[in-house]
Amino acid sequence: MAGHVIARAEVRREGLRWPFPDRMAERLTGARVERLRRRSKYILADLDSGETLLIHLGMSGRMLISGTSLGAFHHEHPTPQKHDHVVLEMDAGARITYNDARRFGAMDLFPTGDDAAHPLLAGLGPEPLGNAFSETSLAAALAGKNTPIKTALLDQHIVAGLGNIYVCEVLHRAGLNPKRKAGRISQARAGALVPIIRDVLSEAIASGGSSLRDYRQADGELGYFQHAFQVYDREGAPCLREGCGGTIRRIVQSGRSSFYCPKCQR
Repeated sequence: MAGHVIARAEVRREGLRWPFPDRMAERLTGARVERLRRRSKYILADLDSGETLLIHLGMSGRMLISGTSLGAFHHEHPTPQKHDHVVLEMDAGARITYNDARRFGAMDLFPTGDDAAHPLLAGLGPEPLGNAFSETSLAAALAGKNTPIKTALLDQHIVAGLGNIYVCEVLHRAGLNPKRKAGRISQARAGALVPIIRDVLSEAIASGGSSLRDYRQADGELGYFQHAFQVYDREGAPCLREGCGGTIRRIVQSGRSSFYCPKCQR
């Protein structure tokens, strides 16, 4: 998309999780994508019209690319599917399709440069792979927190972009029980989470993400990080930490499933 014009935008419903902005198809058609970036879990496309297109995939949304070459394979335009809600035809022939069976995703248009004022972007914490995220900053953010460490790491105001799967995996590697109060974890152990978070995310990105039900990469292929899970979705299975011998448990915290080993996570 970057550097190309949206020759035609087609919007096939009134909205997803929230209504689409007024005249979204009209405002996108003819606009050139000057830059494609990301903030937390949001895809941001800066347009030469002075607006930025915000895209959030939600739980089941995916962006699929066709009519262009990805790696060694050329992807032809597929037959339109029931849950293809937004289609962007690019000037060079590529088609970008937003598909979302559950419609938990979102799209919006806002003035470029007003990220800090957008209700979905305002107050977001530092990026976990960015320079602003450090052992010192995380330890300070967790100090005095009375919430469980699992809940704290999912708080986008503390660190932006961490999801449920990856926090479960991080806490297992760190040997921390997800029920531990964040404010009672020592500064040293809190700071030690930073390189573990970066390692888990980097490995997941290199594996193309985690495909459990709906997630696909832009070329339609599955991600493979689920094959490396140590705890997530492994309730009742033996802990894979060498010499542990524990059994993975599942609990619910703030409406989300937490998987952990009660023997080696303290």
